[in-house]
Amino acid sequence: MTLVAWMIFLAAAILEVAGDAMVRKGLRGGHALFIVAGFLMLGCYGLVVNMVKWDFSKLLGVYVSIFALISILAGRYIFQETIPLSTWLGLSVIMLGGFIIQFSPR
Repeated sequence: MTLVAWMIFLAAAILEVAGDAMVRKGLRGGHALFIVAGFLMLGCYGLVVNMVKWDFSKLLGVYVSIFALISILAGRYIFQETIPLSTWLGLSVIMLGGFIIQFSPR
């Protein structure tokens, strides 16, 4: 995977996690502005992730592993959640799957 693809996937994952967090905050706090901001961020995620010119299945297969990593790290370090061992193990399976999708011959 090229550095550009990594940067795009990282930006897309940050947009998706942040957008989802904004929608969640809006729904729990009753603030429509957060929901609208979350929708905009999620729409931007869709544009950004599709900048990588790969087959759709490979694109999202690899992206999901990056998204899962960013999601769990955000839960741990931004939202101060305690992440159980089972989640870390599940993440390792997802990351392995992304690695297989990325580097397997066609």
